[in-house]
This record gives sequence, C-alpha cells and structure tokens, in this order.
Amino acid sequence: MNIHEYQAKALLKGYGAPVAEGVAILKVEEAEAAAKSLPGPLYVVKSQIHAGGRGKGKFKELSPEAKGGVRLAKSIDEVVAHAKEMLGHTLVTAQTGEAGKQVNRLYIEDGADIARELYCSLLVDRSVGRVAFVVSTEGGMDIEAVAHDTPEKIQTIAIDPEAGVTAADVAAISKALQLDGAAAEDAKSLFPALYKAFNEKDMALLEVNPLIVMKDGHLRVLDAKMSFDGNALFRHDDVKLLRDETEEDAKEIEASKWDLAYVALDGNIGCMVNGAGLAMATMDIIKLYGKEPANFCDVGGGAGKEKVAAAFKIITADPKVEGILVNIFGGIMKCDVIAEGVIAAVKEVGLKVPLVVRLEGTNVELGKKILNESGLAITAADDLDDAAKKIVAAING
Repeated sequence: MNIHEYQAKALLKGYGAPVAEGVAILKVEEAEAAAKSLPGPLYVVKSQIHAGGRGKGKFKELSPEAKGGVRLAKSIDEVVAHAKEMLGHTLVTAQTGEAGKQVNRLYIEDGADIARELYCSLLVDRSVGRVAFVVSTEGGMDIEAVAHDTPEKIQTIAIDPEAGVTAADVAAISKALQLDGAAAEDAKSLFPALYKAFNEKDMALLEVNPLIVMKDGHLRVLDAKMSFDGNALFRHDDVKLLRDETEEDAKEIEASKWDLAYVALDGNIGCMVNGAGLAMATMDIIKLYGKEPANFCDVGGGAGKEKVAAAFKIITADPKVEGILVNIFGGIMKCDVIAEGVIAAVKEVGLKVPLVVRLEGTNVELGKKILNESGLAITAADDLDDAAKKIVAAING
C-alpha cells in the first residue's frame, strides 16, 4: 500500500523528522487560504499522485511547454494559477504510462533555500537479511540512472536489528552523504527517526528524495515516498485510513477483497493461473508468441468455485482483454473446481472474447468433461505451449 507525499511527511513529522509547513487541498478555492497560512514568500505547488517523476511530467490537457506537476510560486496569485492548471487534469510521468493519472489533490508547501540535494532510502536488504540505508550524494534525480551510470555514488549501510542505528551507523551514513556542521548534527536524530518509523510502521520502502541541505546548513525532508507491507496492515489502523483508492486500479481493489494476487498490465490476453511461478511462465510464453499479458492473476492453491468466478469476472472487466488463458495445475486446487468456477462466471458475465483453458493434475479428466459438456465456446488445450498458440491464434482471427 502506498500513500501520498503529504501523508508521508505528516507521519515522519510525528517521529521528529524536519519537514516544511504545508497544506493539502482538494479544490482550487482552497489554494489561496492554504498559501496565506504559510510563511512564504516562496511556495511549492505539488501534484499528489502515486507515481514518481512528477516534476518532469506533462499535463495532457496543457501545451507541451507547460510546467510539470511540481511548480514554484513566488506569490499567492501564482499559487492559485498553478492550482487551476493542475487540479482535475491528467499528469503523465515516466511511471504513470501514457494514460497518466488525474490530479485530485495538491500539496502547497513552504519553499526552501536548497544548497545540496541528497538521496536516502530504507528497505529490507535481503542479501544480508537486515534493514539498510541506501544513500547517495546524487539526490533529486532518478536513482536508477545513478545506479546504472555511476554505481560507486550509491552506498548501502545495513543496520544491526539488535543494536538499532548506532552512532557509528550515523557517522557512516553522514560520511557517505558528505555531511558536516549543522547537517551532521541533524543526522544524529534524523537517521534513527527514519529507522524507527520504517520498523514501527512495517514499511516496505521509505524513500526521501531529495533529502536537502539548506543554505543555513540544516537538513530537511523535501520529498517522501512510503510503501507499506500489506500483510502487516492489520496492525496499523492509522495507516489504513490513509489509503486513497482513487489512486489504485479498481480491478486490483476488487481482487484484494477476494485475496487474489492480481496486477493489471498493459497487454491484451487475460491470464488466470494458480501459483506465482506458473503465472510468470504463462506470461512469458504469451510474449514468446507475440502478444502481451493483460494481467498477473494468481488465484492461489486453495481457491474455491466462488474465488475462481470472482477472478474471471475481474479479468473480463478489463476492456483491453481480447482473449483469456486459464492455466491451472491441480494440486490442492482440483481441476473440476476450476472448471465449475469458470463456467459459473461465464454464465454470469457472458463470454465476449476467446477463452482457452489448460488443465492438468488432480481430477483433470473430470474438469475437462465439465468444460466439454458446458455448451460454452471454450477451447481446451493439451499443454501450456498448445494453450498459448491457441489463444494467440484466436485473437489473430
């Protein structure tokens, strides 16, 4: 689960991290009052969407020369003008894809005098089994580009979970970021606070990019991105309240209600598979034969008829889907149960695109019999290769 920048900053502020004053708004009419409540005279108007690259993004409705999704304003009138151009419009960034995302919220923040921009994130380093700080002096830019072009500028400092962030850890992080003076002093409280927030809130990622050194020498969190472990959300009712479902795919939201592992993709062949490995193999073979998967959908090993039917309905709700491939290996999940679930879903929502089903494993013959006697236009396949060829051929006409 992801949250907005302004929400992440509010959470970090509760742990003592230095953040600027800011106000989130939903309507243009709120922009003037929000700006007047801030010190000024420099303001920053930030689009709040769950995607990176906002500053370099472009609004679909505006000219290509228009400014991006993060803008400076030197007056309250300019804040209002930016709000009018941004709210309700579609921002396209490198992470949103061509469809972009509609900006429904803005964060109006007090400006900062920036001397240096740094990068700091926390994540679980699985190579050592510990939470680690990943830091770089090259902040404010695409960290993937830094990793590719100048990997020596990125350093990783793993934290001993028993000791927590020690003075030696702070010194190592500060050295990697070339901090001194007031910034080095701020680091003594900031880095332990970030680590504490990461652990106590069960985050999967905490990214501060950029972490800035201001002209007065002090540190400030200028942008913050947070992702939370969905398996731990039951422990954090306060975090769950921050969820913005308008930023999520409606199909993924529905899938979560059925405990389905579903991720929407950009292709045209819907996939329903049991097991993540088999799902990946199914998507790979679809690409091998020249098409693209429309989703990753793992119904799991113990799904019943209702869950299978729900998955099928979610897949068919995607207007991009031109064909569906069901690929099930029946172990715990029996093939006859899959067949009954597919038939129930088809009868409820109809079948407007080609459907190829490959079954193997427990009760496979019974499953095939159920499908064959259903009277529905379902194409059976003998193996995965055969299934992929048949669904691609069906789409190609």
